[in-house]
Amino acid sequence: MFHGKRIVVVMPAYNAARTLERTYREIPLDLVDEVVVTDDASSDETVQEARRLGLKTLVHRKNRGYGANQKTCYTAALELGADVVVMLHPDYQYTPKLLPAMISMLTDGPFDVVLGSRILGGAARKGGMPLYKYLANRTLTAIQNLLCGAKLSEYHSGYRAFTRPVLEKLALLENSDDFVFDNQMLAQALFHEFEIGEISCPAAYFEDASSINFKRSVRYGLGVLLTSLQFFAQRRGWRSSPIFDERGRRLGSCPARIDELTANLAPTERD
Repeated sequence: MFHGKRIVVVMPAYNAARTLERTYREIPLDLVDEVVVTDDASSDETVQEARRLGLKTLVHRKNRGYGANQKTCYTAALELGADVVVMLHPDYQYTPKLLPAMISMLTDGPFDVVLGSRILGGAARKGGMPLYKYLANRTLTAIQNLLCGAKLSEYHSGYRAFTRPVLEKLALLENSDDFVFDNQMLAQALFHEFEIGEISCPAAYFEDASSINFKRSVRYGLGVLLTSLQFFAQRRGWRSSPIFDERGRRLGSCPARIDELTANLAPTERD
């Protein structure tokens, strides 16, 4: 525990066998109560590697998408009694050495959500972010800040930490099972006026680091714009979207959906 709070790190994994141990070894285990790996039907040895390391490992029977993987992550974290949940990619693109700072910003500081920003301090390009992704990031972020009335340095970092009330409040089960889940989740946090903090975060782009191709990047970008427009319309009462609806499906509040998540795990991982 850290200052009386139970800390859980979740690692949504897909073909991360070559980087999982390196990532795990840098996690400050003196601050973290549990590390959970959720494997989205990897074709490599990710599951075997996670088990070898003694990590709690949940395995999807079939590949369900990055967003669906996070739904399983956060469901597991809440069931483990987490007060603070940190999502850390097991591909070592983001350094685990920032965990103490991110955790303290939630347990001791005024924040409900903390983002590891690759833009603050110019870390993105230094870490090897392709120019087209950098330009797309800056353009989308400017549009999103305008539509959402925020001033974040970026909306597209995969390094995030949340307090339990955030995960319980947001209608996460209404979100996409694909990559735009990340953006929908952040828009939901802004919509419900949770306090969001950022910390400068170096990011590494290398062969084993996960990345989506150009076609999927375009699809993601269009999804991001749609999410921001939905936010804008909802705030003005022009149109309602399920992801911002107070009655939207939440983790732990929709038993049928939770059962569905559990059913998609390999039988040995449910027990």
